[in-house]
Amino acid sequence: MRLEEVLKEDYILPDIKAREKRDLLEEMVAGLVEKENELNRDELLEVLLEREQLGSTGIGYGVAIPHGKVSGLGNILVTFGRSKRGVDFEATDERPVHLFFMIFAPEDSTAAHLKVLSSISGILKDASFRKRLMKASDSEDIYKAIIEADRDR
Repeated sequence: MRLEEVLKEDYILPDIKAREKRDLLEEMVAGLVEKENELNRDELLEVLLEREQLGSTGIGYGVAIPHGKVSGLGNILVTFGRSKRGVDFEATDERPVHLFFMIFAPEDSTAAHLKVLSSISGILKDASFRKRLMKASDSEDIYKAIIEADRDR
């Protein structure tokens, strides 16, 4: 599954204001619900918070991939957020997180969910790609960088 199938340019938040984990999750969920108003903000937030209780999705290198499964969701949704200042996200390397891919998947979509996680993890392994995301000027540049990296993978 290609990221362009699940990530829309208007799901990108290039200037996250939050400084703490919960605030970041709330800000990103609010951004998605603003575009997809049939989604339940409280339900999405609760799914993410429950997943974070199992262990932080901050995987290191300034990256986090908060994710969860949502009952009644029709398809996988991916959002992206960038914090230039960084967020204390309890990452495995204990460093601030700057790049966030948030994934919501239907409850019965384990294979597709894992493919999306794999695609995102794969492109984020490249330090030059992470730098490109940090230097991108706006949502359009970020979106292009993500889609190009995914196609090249």
